[in-house]
Amino acid sequence: MRSALITGAGGFLGGHVRAALQRQGVALRALAHSDCSRAALAAAGIEVMQGDINDAALLARALTPAPDVVFHIAADTSVWRRERARQWRVNVDGTRALLDAAIRVGVRRFVYTSSISVYGLTAERIDESSPYLGRDGPVHYARSKAAAEALVQAAGAARRIGISVLQPSHVLGPGDRHNWSRLAQLIAARRLPGAPPGSGAFADVREVAAAHVAAALHPAPARTWVLGGSAASFGALIAALAQALDVPAPRRTLPHALLWLRALCDESLAACSGRAPTLTRDSVALACHHLRVDDTRARSELGYRHVPLQAMVNSTVAWLRQTSLLPPMQ
Repeated sequence: MRSALITGAGGFLGGHVRAALQRQGVALRALAHSDCSRAALAAAGIEVMQGDINDAALLARALTPAPDVVFHIAADTSVWRRERARQWRVNVDGTRALLDAAIRVGVRRFVYTSSISVYGLTAERIDESSPYLGRDGPVHYARSKAAAEALVQAAGAARRIGISVLQPSHVLGPGDRHNWSRLAQLIAARRLPGAPPGSGAFADVREVAAAHVAAALHPAPARTWVLGGSAASFGALIAALAQALDVPAPRRTLPHALLWLRALCDESLAACSGRAPTLTRDSVALACHHLRVDDTRARSELGYRHVPLQAMVNSTVAWLRQTSLLPPMQ
């Protein structure tokens, strides 16, 4: 792999994939949506194209000359019902536009970052043979990712392009400004009332990024990998964050019914204010789900590794302090 186009390179996971590719000397171009992302990527020595992923002219320029690989990592991860139309346009229509453009110019491989959520809110242990219950489930983000992945899988099955599909679970690590960092900030401020009752599989962002690079080089013409991680309840994650922050951990487990009612109130207020709600019914469904993942294939074929939960949390908190997203240790 000598050259690649990457979307989402200014984001959390995308930033780590970008860095891993740069360390290997891969010539990179990036699609960026915001001025902030464009400036940061340009400063990192990357050729940047800015605009809408559904802009055919932009995609034609970004894919000329054709790179060896396209890494499509960017996604709209909103869990607010008001933003569903935008999410579908970005996640589904945008994937279709980029995939079709890559096929037209002869890109060798399309690496797509899907999500473990495509399998839905199942109680069963998930592996690559599990049914895609998320396509008809209650969480719109999962439905959009399942629909986008179906486009990629169809192109791979028809041998129109080589595909690698990765389905990460809950990703932790340095560089997270919007996901688990908010949870750490609430715990640090002692404003978190308790833990949701669900559980997850927590993956180190650096391992997920390394798996993306390995997947791009895998010889199979079409392959999918789930990426799990350290299994833990959300209560255990909160306790690990509290330990890293050196503050008491909230001890309460908040019942599903209470969280759902709070989400309903938040969404009602958001409809009036226009500001995104703190909780939504979709986010509550995810937080109350018990996720179990079997990623034997990724560990065997990609060298993917699980990292202990406390180690991931410690590195995340250290980065948040270094970037002043959390106050320094007293």
